[in-house]
Amino acid sequence: MAQSASTPNEEADESPEDRRRTPSSILRRSSSARASDFDLRSRLPSRLLIDENTSLLGNNADGNQTYSATSRTPKPWMSRHHSSTLATPKHHSRSSSWGVKLASAVTSSWRRSDTPRYGPLEESKGSLYTDERVWYDQYTSTDWVHDSIADNYRVRDLRARKDIRGRILAWLDGAQGWILAALVGCLTACVAYFVDVTETSIFDIKEGYCTSGFHINKATCCLIEEDCPLWKTWGDALQITGVGRDTVDFVFYVLFVVVFSVASCVLTLTTKTVVQSPFSLPTMDENLGADTHAARHHGEEQDADGNKPGEIPHEMQHEQSQNPPMIYYPAAGSGVAEVKVILSGFVVHGYLGFKTLVVKTIGMILSIASGMSLGKEGPFVHIATCIGNICCRIFSKYNHNDGKRREVLSASAAGGVAVAFGAPIGGVLFSLEEVRTFFCCIAAALSLKFLNPYGTGKIVIFEVRYTTDWILLELFVYILLGVLGGGLGALFIKASRAWARTFRRIPVIKKYPILEVTLVALVTGFLSFWNIYTKKPVTELLFELASPCGPNDSSQLCPKNKDQVKEILGVLCIAFVIKGFLTTITFGIKVPAGIYVPSMVVGGFLGRIVGHLVQYLVFDFPDSPLFAACPATGSSESCITPGVYALVAAGATMCGVTRLSVTLVVILFELTGSLDHVLPFSLSVLVAKWTADALEPLSVYDMLTEMNSYPFLDNKIQPVFTTELGDITPRVRSQRIIDISTSPLVPALELRRKLQFLHNAGELDGGLPVLRHGVLVGLIPAPELEFALDKLDNEDETLCLMATAVRFNPMEDDEVSQDPSDLTQYIDPAPVALDVHSPMNLVYQCFVKLGLRYICVLRDGQYAGLVHKKSFVKYIRELEEQERHG
Repeated sequence: MAQSASTPNEEADESPEDRRRTPSSILRRSSSARASDFDLRSRLPSRLLIDENTSLLGNNADGNQTYSATSRTPKPWMSRHHSSTLATPKHHSRSSSWGVKLASAVTSSWRRSDTPRYGPLEESKGSLYTDERVWYDQYTSTDWVHDSIADNYRVRDLRARKDIRGRILAWLDGAQGWILAALVGCLTACVAYFVDVTETSIFDIKEGYCTSGFHINKATCCLIEEDCPLWKTWGDALQITGVGRDTVDFVFYVLFVVVFSVASCVLTLTTKTVVQSPFSLPTMDENLGADTHAARHHGEEQDADGNKPGEIPHEMQHEQSQNPPMIYYPAAGSGVAEVKVILSGFVVHGYLGFKTLVVKTIGMILSIASGMSLGKEGPFVHIATCIGNICCRIFSKYNHNDGKRREVLSASAAGGVAVAFGAPIGGVLFSLEEVRTFFCCIAAALSLKFLNPYGTGKIVIFEVRYTTDWILLELFVYILLGVLGGGLGALFIKASRAWARTFRRIPVIKKYPILEVTLVALVTGFLSFWNIYTKKPVTELLFELASPCGPNDSSQLCPKNKDQVKEILGVLCIAFVIKGFLTTITFGIKVPAGIYVPSMVVGGFLGRIVGHLVQYLVFDFPDSPLFAACPATGSSESCITPGVYALVAAGATMCGVTRLSVTLVVILFELTGSLDHVLPFSLSVLVAKWTADALEPLSVYDMLTEMNSYPFLDNKIQPVFTTELGDITPRVRSQRIIDISTSPLVPALELRRKLQFLHNAGELDGGLPVLRHGVLVGLIPAPELEFALDKLDNEDETLCLMATAVRFNPMEDDEVSQDPSDLTQYIDPAPVALDVHSPMNLVYQCFVKLGLRYICVLRDGQYAGLVHKKSFVKYIRELEEQERHG
């Protein structure tokens, strides 16, 4: 299983002189096996005074502002307890000398003064947010702020070295990103080459085999020969007495479709992941029929039931066992929606692992070879991201920092688009990253050019060239195609959702995904065999639909008169209906499958039909003023090129399904190389997006994100707010705070109960504010608290220090290690806090731009509550739902 993040193995030195000078040297960092990034506390000013009125960013002696934070990601070889249940203490005896001394000193100190005095910073190092860090738990969010600050300190330390070795290290550090980009691009191209060559070799086995070699496909075996003696159909090879050749061919075609599909499904099911988590998502794959669960909120009604303060309600104690575990298959579907959410900072262990990479690659080859209506372009994005995640382990700079890791993952996703379509510029726009992403796409495209998987010397999946320009009349047809394509894309989303919520929720289908794959494969085989176009691979079919006709072209899509146009329209209409139906029922089954090219094929059929209808009018009314601008060459495509209509409608339909716009236009341009047709492509895609947004506001991937309750906030879309932060802030509950007003010592069991309360509420990455007389003096993140409690020897009898203002001298011991009951090192003294009257636009920007996990809320300087990102996302979803139905 892939680790989402880790911690650099670097430590800052603390001089012996500083240790002797510091009375509270016992509050140094624990000497556990967990190595830290670096000691950020040693970088803070020596005379900074901190009290309840101090600003979040303190000023040092020279007036420069400093901030203490760190990356909290462990080393990949570390293991820790990921508990969602009340933990049992691991030991039942411990030396109490340190704890007794601390308790005595703290009690006397706390009694002497109700308002503690804060001395020099060296004397309160334990109160600062330390560099101890735990793994990101499953379904938590990346702490972007801390990761960014941690990397900033790492770079500052690196650049502080002025010697030759330091300069070399700094140069190598800067080159690591470029090395990773090139490596990911080359490896992605190699995987794409393997997939393209392998699936092409076995795709035609459904129809027959080449006598020159069983692995040779029909195109290579026969080259340009129409009557090829080297190619044997199964009917010709077996020649069963009493059974027609067509029947034998049909049986073998359906058989291979089912075998390849089931084999792909069996491989995909090996990646089954079962997660027991209170934060339960309906699914993590493309299942529009997944049961959605409303987010559970615990709080308001619990106290009314008579629960004691600090006690976990009985409903919450048993909630985890009552909730069914979440089951998902990382290799299923395209993975584009999940990759998008992961790039936003959501942590999903194993989704980008090596097993997922291998299974998805092989499974995709089999699913494409089966001939079902699915594509490989979407899964390439997931595969490339897996490669990027694995390659990050080479350099600790990326392996030990989750924020930096996602820079590589973003570039990897762009490289996946580049090799999928052979469109590096489109890949850059897909990711919208900086020049390093462009370099990754170029490396992937150049590697693919060198490998030449299509045997054409080109990197695009197909290439068409249009020699004739469009006329003004066609501009209105392109607008019409945009409307039809956008409407078709929106209709596909609604039809897929309806199919999934009816057929896919049948108990036996829901329990046995392989049964659904078998049925879809049988339907695909029965319907596809009898139509010449539905039997072809989707990429080859799209190429034929978009290709122009030459003067001596013998293609069935090149009519010579209007009678032939009628015949073509009949065949195309049947293929359009079949392909549209198969694409709808195939989307979401448990095999690696994409929707990009299949949606383009359905749109291509629609565009070709419209193109031939206009062509029929040209044949029927050649002297009409409408076609006066057409050149009188006598060619069937001298005025109208149906292939252009097909590609325009293909782009419009894909836009309606995915809502890609600029990226899609650039991809179409890279496929055609025609500047003359950029305007029709752009106009049609723009109209398609408007139409689709009007009929179905969400793209298919946005709908998956919403239905699966992913904590994803789109930075390109901001709702219109009419509320303030205080309107969504839950009231303060004793289970969600740590009150140190009377004593800085808190029983460990009480902390464990509070932690369990957060876990049961699904806030695995939440936190507990530390309050003193209602004033927010710090916050301890839930993962840090869990790690600290797990280190205690005797949790039942331990009192944990939660105040950063306590000082005492432990008998001047020379070597005193930090006691695990001192939790001040885990407290963040400067959590982000906003006033209850803060506008929601500011709150939205804080979550989206800063990547915060939670925001503390203040009212007149007093703590008023905490808003978690998951709660805010739920609020946004409800707001969007009201806008759609309001």
